[in-house]
Amino acid sequence: MLDVKRMAVLREVVARGSFSAAADSLHLSQSAVSQQVAALEREVGLQLLERTSEGPKLTTAGEKLAGHADAVISRLSEAERELAEIAGLEGGRLRVTSFPTASATLMTLAMSEFRGRHPQIELQFAESEPEESLPAIRRGDYDVALIFDHLDLPTQFGRDVEAEMIYEDRMRVALPPGHPLAASKKVKIADLSDEEWLCGNEPSSCRQHVVSACRSAGFEPKISFETDDYQVLQGLVASGLGVGLLPSLAHQDPGVELREIAGENPVRRIWSVARSAASCSPATAEMLAILRRVGAEHGRDKTAIAAA
Repeated sequence: MLDVKRMAVLREVVARGSFSAAADSLHLSQSAVSQQVAALEREVGLQLLERTSEGPKLTTAGEKLAGHADAVISRLSEAERELAEIAGLEGGRLRVTSFPTASATLMTLAMSEFRGRHPQIELQFAESEPEESLPAIRRGDYDVALIFDHLDLPTQFGRDVEAEMIYEDRMRVALPPGHPLAASKKVKIADLSDEEWLCGNEPSSCRQHVVSACRSAGFEPKISFETDDYQVLQGLVASGLGVGLLPSLAHQDPGVELREIAGENPVRRIWSVARSAASCSPATAEMLAILRRVGAEHGRDKTAIAAA
């Protein structure tokens, strides 16, 4: 049977990008790290790392083994957490991550409720984009993540994770104050073909979504400003520098004119993600239930405001 500790050393070398950085992280000497990797290579009978001028790189065999190492080490970490939490929700920790606009709304509400119900559990939070958080869930770096996708750019979740859509975040057109189309309740994207557009940096799903919406309307957008920060985007729109698409959770600047999109209204889907149910701790299951409820309540509040 393969040595799990040696697999963990290999994983750390790849993650840190060098033997010396892995040694510092693991509190070992560099020679000890090299010896562990060499012993693992002898154990499998294949070269796992190529020593290049840019640092160690996984061979094909190394990539295969590293993929399994992530799953094995993640499962062992889950076992340790579950043993620590055997008495129920009376201890342990819960690590959550979310993208910025959900962090300030859905995740904040959920964490507040969770902390009030289970103050004994250590709650850890960090922000990350979906491109980062989904692989981190698979590695076991986090227990719960909020991610987003778009109908025209759906996420492929794959195996070992379970996802539940908890909120549909409607996209609206963001216009500068006094824009001629602001007099309309709904705006056709095609009517904005001559405008300067603001969107996310390249590459990002936010940018791709805007480009896809414009192309579906029959034109290629003229992108003049790029930012992944929706607060910055709203400031640029409010200053008259262009137009954009804005999800409802991101709206903060009262100087921006928001209008519904005529025709099929695009949405940004928000998902709660965790490892498979069989691997979930009681704390993870509790947070997923709270997020489900928070998403439903937030959706009802938005619908009531829109109707008013």
